[in-house]
Amino acid sequence: MKLFLKIFFCVLIALTIYAQEKTLNLEDVILKGSQFSPKRLTQLQWIPGKDNFVFVKLSDDAELVVGNTEDENLETLLKLSALNLKLEEYSLDKLKAFPRIGWVDANIISFWKDMQLIAFDLNSQKIKIIAELPDDAENIDFQKEEYIAYTVNNNLFIHADGKDIKITNEVNYGIVSGQSVSRNEFGISKGTFWSPENTYLAFYQKDETNVTDYPLVDVSTKPASLKNIKYPMAGMTSENVKVGIYNLKTNTTIWLKVGEEKKQYLTNVTWSPDEKYIYIAHLNRDQNHMRLVKYNPQTGEPELTLFEEKDEEYVEPEQGPIFMNGDSNKFLWFSERDSWKHLYLYNNEGKMLKQLTRGEWIVLDFAGSDDTSENIFFTSTKESPLEKHLYKLNISNNEMTKLTSAEGTHSVSLSGSGEYFLDTYSNLNTPSVTNLLNNEGKIIRTLNESPNPLAEYKLGETKFFTLNNSNGYDLYCRMILPIDFDSTKKYPVLNYVYGGPHAQLVTNSWLGGSSLWFNYMAQNGYIIFTLDNRGSENRGLEFEQETFRNLGTKEIEDQKLGIDHLKSFPYVDEENMGVFGWSYGGFMTVSLMTRTPNLFKIGVAGGAVIDWSYYEVMYTERYMDTPETNPEGFKNSSLLNYVGDLKGKLLLVHGTNDPTVVWQNTLLFAEKAAHLGIPLEYYPYVGHEHGVRGKDSFHLYQKITNFFNDNLK
Repeated sequence: MKLFLKIFFCVLIALTIYAQEKTLNLEDVILKGSQFSPKRLTQLQWIPGKDNFVFVKLSDDAELVVGNTEDENLETLLKLSALNLKLEEYSLDKLKAFPRIGWVDANIISFWKDMQLIAFDLNSQKIKIIAELPDDAENIDFQKEEYIAYTVNNNLFIHADGKDIKITNEVNYGIVSGQSVSRNEFGISKGTFWSPENTYLAFYQKDETNVTDYPLVDVSTKPASLKNIKYPMAGMTSENVKVGIYNLKTNTTIWLKVGEEKKQYLTNVTWSPDEKYIYIAHLNRDQNHMRLVKYNPQTGEPELTLFEEKDEEYVEPEQGPIFMNGDSNKFLWFSERDSWKHLYLYNNEGKMLKQLTRGEWIVLDFAGSDDTSENIFFTSTKESPLEKHLYKLNISNNEMTKLTSAEGTHSVSLSGSGEYFLDTYSNLNTPSVTNLLNNEGKIIRTLNESPNPLAEYKLGETKFFTLNNSNGYDLYCRMILPIDFDSTKKYPVLNYVYGGPHAQLVTNSWLGGSSLWFNYMAQNGYIIFTLDNRGSENRGLEFEQETFRNLGTKEIEDQKLGIDHLKSFPYVDEENMGVFGWSYGGFMTVSLMTRTPNLFKIGVAGGAVIDWSYYEVMYTERYMDTPETNPEGFKNSSLLNYVGDLKGKLLLVHGTNDPTVVWQNTLLFAEKAAHLGIPLEYYPYVGHEHGVRGKDSFHLYQKITNFFNDNLK
């Protein structure tokens, strides 16, 4: 028996060692990355108005199942095979996978099939085709399925009561209705806004007539063809925006009297629950003065400016008023007025009733309130800037309670009653766990715990550490060590950088917030390093505004601090260090290669901003002002002025049809390098936009991998 046990444990140990000997394959990492993703519950959501939740159980015959808060029983509501039988009865093609569902009410689900919106009654098992939209319909928006807004080309339509109504009839393609405006800045993501009871539809209309056309070339045609987009560059003429209100009862449109259209942004359009008012946050073009204005939707008249916010650098409203439980008399407001994003309580006359949260941390998301509005729930960085936790705050006595206990990054959803939460979290060592908990933070049960999808693979160790810069800021860093790390050896370094606003790379989440490609590179003998410098997200307004009017300078100082720290380790090969980044990270990569020319041996920059005067108005002018008002800042940050300082090898890649960071940035840098006789490697990804998708993504990462291997190893 002892001999048997000895043999058994020897075999078990051998199998365990073997199981962790698998290595990552580049093609799998880039093209089949989903196979390495943690297992999560698909379409996990609450049934409206209930404390029951549903998710799609994946199998050969996927099924929608429902769970409850009382016991562990799951009940099948609908199988894919049964749904397909019903579709066949209506002469509709079968679905290959369970559709993404919404809810008409607690008993009826809805889903899109091609351009048809279909409702399925879970009780009667009957199907109803709610609407069939034109094939060229876009920007589809519905709140209740009988009322659907959509656009065709530049005009806005409504599908209601089985009919299609044309709301605008603009023949000038420069006048665009029902689409997003301001290039999706300021929290804007769409162009239509249904009132709570669908009495009105508010919509953006933008006049782009005087905005410069920017040429994108389609080389797939013979000869190549031209497609112009509207791209307002910093300091140039921008779009003019106004807001229309279509009344479904009178079939008429009125326009809000928003004042001087040419010098402002209209953001965070929000209806009051009783439909009596519509709120808009006005922001001047300099983006340093915001006014929250209440409008009458029947007359278009401004009723009241509730309050104003000013800042010497910028104000950035990204969330409109939050009305709780149908109460139109007061609302929550997100503000960074004390340098940290916190919640404030206002009445609808603009009187601040209370600052609800305060401290040197930020509120990330409002998660809901209980049915009395006595307690609100939100996620924040109070525990750590690297983590995201759920908190409850009693509005009356200011008592705040942390509800999530496991370290890491939590994503939560509140039930209709406000009594329960679905909480999905991960951390550096936990792929994904979903718990059901009550609003006191007690875990009722675990709904899903993902096995480690990389358990059989040999990965390098990921570490977090903190550096303190000369201004006293903590800078958070992530380092992935090579597999079989030996501190007596020397390893090349791959520094991955983004560095810009609205991004945080280092988080206590699965894989430390990194992508699997970095683990693949660590597997191939690299130390992977990332640092979140000043200007990046979730550290407060002062930290973010450190880079104001001079992008690329203080970020470089912080990145250099990180690299200098790495050089203090005996196992770092300081002669073989490379940097890689995309978009703002591409800007940072080229900045580091030219403005600190002896820091890195090689660099790879994708979709890089080279000169901020060639980037769009809304983003650039927030952080840089205009080329006319800040000539020194634009000069200092323009990488065209540093081409001659490039010492190491630099590879630039760019999508030729990039509508975000236009290709012209890279072309201008390449042109100047040629004029100066500076060696430069460059690869255009034909037809791709700001990212490289599909099979070409493997070509891209193969090229980047080879560039590092050929020059650093």
